[in-house]
Amino acid sequence: MAQIKAVLFDQDGVIIDTERDGHRVSFNMIFKEHGFTDEWSVEYYHELLQISGGKERMKHHAKTKGFSRPTPDHELDDLVKAMHKGKTALFVELIESGKLPLRPGIHRFMREAMAAGLKVGVCTTSNEQAAKAITGKILHDIKFDLVLAGDVVEHKKPDPEIYNLALSKLGLKPDEVMVVEDSKNGLKAAKAAGIKTIVTTNGYTENEDVEAGDIIVSCLGDAGGERAKMRKGDIPDFNGVVHVKDVMNLFSK
Repeated sequence: MAQIKAVLFDQDGVIIDTERDGHRVSFNMIFKEHGFTDEWSVEYYHELLQISGGKERMKHHAKTKGFSRPTPDHELDDLVKAMHKGKTALFVELIESGKLPLRPGIHRFMREAMAAGLKVGVCTTSNEQAAKAITGKILHDIKFDLVLAGDVVEHKKPDPEIYNLALSKLGLKPDEVMVVEDSKNGLKAAKAAGIKTIVTTNGYTENEDVEAGDIIVSCLGDAGGERAKMRKGDIPDFNGVVHVKDVMNLFSK
């Protein structure tokens, strides 16, 4: 097997647990600003997460349940674009406020990757503005070699297009890269690109079928904080903290 030379991270649910108290809250705020009474509950948003992309989720909602105020089909695209732009601004404000903490172990794992000489990248369906707020401000001490976000690809996860694009831009082969994902759709995308994957589940994804993941843990873990619970993996003497070197050794066998 080839040596691992890069690690790619999904953003939402992997770097920050953004879905429940970030994106969902921001969607509800923008609906109210536009005069709608729609409010996405925690349970309903879980269903919507099976669809990749915020604009796509709003369109699905409009076509299946309908917004509280009828919207003609010919106006839907422009409305969704306007609301998504406003929602993104609200979401970025939430991120920059520091109210959405990093997931356990993510910052340490990124620093370990840098120290090991790995290239570090982000591949997310989230808006580019939101991605830049996280990579450029919250994680300002991490050197990102690649950030692919939003509409940079035509087909979103579970399609592997974003990971294939990352491989192309980095000039690496699938067996030279590892991915950290949190969901079934993200895992499918990485696997379809032929990349070994760590799955860090969260409250929204812990019951999803992610058994195709090479390593499945509750988080990456911190020695002085929350430790990871391993569901699947073959890391020797695992103590609740997933270390880059251990994963590199495992994935390079």
